[in-house]
Amino acid sequence: MKYLVIVLVIVLSNIRVFAQQNGMIIRLSEIEIDSNYLEAYTKILREEAGASVRLEPGVISIFPMYQKENPNQIRILEIYASKEAYEAHLKTPHFQKYKTTTLKMVKSLKLVDMNAIDANTMKEVFKKLKN
Repeated sequence: MKYLVIVLVIVLSNIRVFAQQNGMIIRLSEIEIDSNYLEAYTKILREEAGASVRLEPGVISIFPMYQKENPNQIRILEIYASKEAYEAHLKTPHFQKYKTTTLKMVKSLKLVDMNAIDANTMKEVFKKLKN
């Protein structure tokens, strides 16, 4: 988890300028899941995140994770190329399926809009993840 937090800090701190210049949307979704639905929720979320990144050119990141000591606490790093990409994402069949099928599973949801601090090394961070 420590390394994941470091990666998140690096990613978020390295895309601010790029994001501001290009209208990118960066968000951290903080979600609490009812423990009775955790397994079903994570399966649906994995499918949605995979489809979003694979099928939508404007989706840069849908990176779901959970707190190591409290798996019901889900966090998703969302990065969209633009407001238009985000709005298009909300209309996709895979997002609509995720939203409607997980509604009863979610105990709380908080969407935290973020600004990155420095964009100079963003491309390098993502290149390293491919290796």
